[in-house]
Amino acid sequence: MINGLTEIIAHIGYPTHTFKSPMIYNPFFEREGINAVVVPMGCKTPDYPAFLRAVFKLTNIRGALITMPHKVVTVDLVDVVTPTVKVAGACNAVKRLPDGRLMGDMFDGAGFVRGVQRKGLKLQGARVLVVGNGGVGCAIAASLAATGVARVTLFDAQASVCEALGQRLKGEYPDIEVVTGSNDPAAHDLVVNATPMGMNEGDPLPMDVSRLSPETFVGEVVMKTEMTAFLRAAQARGCPVQIGTDMLFEQIPAYLEFFDLPTATADTLRSLARLSY
Repeated sequence: MINGLTEIIAHIGYPTHTFKSPMIYNPFFEREGINAVVVPMGCKTPDYPAFLRAVFKLTNIRGALITMPHKVVTVDLVDVVTPTVKVAGACNAVKRLPDGRLMGDMFDGAGFVRGVQRKGLKLQGARVLVVGNGGVGCAIAASLAATGVARVTLFDAQASVCEALGQRLKGEYPDIEVVTGSNDPAAHDLVVNATPMGMNEGDPLPMDVSRLSPETFVGEVVMKTEMTAFLRAAQARGCPVQIGTDMLFEQIPAYLEFFDLPTATADTLRSLARLSY
């Protein structure tokens, strides 16, 4: 509590964005008696740079959650960024440091990584494949690199996107082997589908599942369908899997820690959430 005021976490997105986060955070704050609230704030792109700075003039601001289309431009609007932001090229959380500077971090990938780790996958020294190197794929690759994986293989339909991400990874994590241009899942400990493939029935699979080993952990980012055709095919091969919505709930504890708030498990947050998909 600041001077008796409720502390605000601003969730800033485009005016037409569907804001689900208040229905995850706020029930948890209510149950725990935490004097904080997540407030959705719609902001058009031209107004965003000035608006972000204005929000942090509030005396009871705890931080800001940033959604598309503002994640990329936020990188240049804050004073300090983490290696994850540098690799991902985007930022989705901002807080004010004691000296007044704004610090940005990226947690889209953290949710995925925390999920697979909680399911027992050891990432230190692992070989990982990330298919789809757009926004969420970049974030996942960045968070995986931070865990100490040995090799990251990247693939994207746009080769230039893949190569650019590879260069950023090498720049921040020179000890990690980075391979680009292959979506062959063989000989990997973790395989990630970070493409939209699977949102619609009949979508092609993002890779040749016949090349999956039963020991390979398979993760998905698509949230529209819980068990996509890709995950069903991986399960049929005997692979352990992670559904897309796990990534959403697993990243919330990371946000809470970033904002120096009491945290909770993903299971607790899921049980309290007031979401309708």
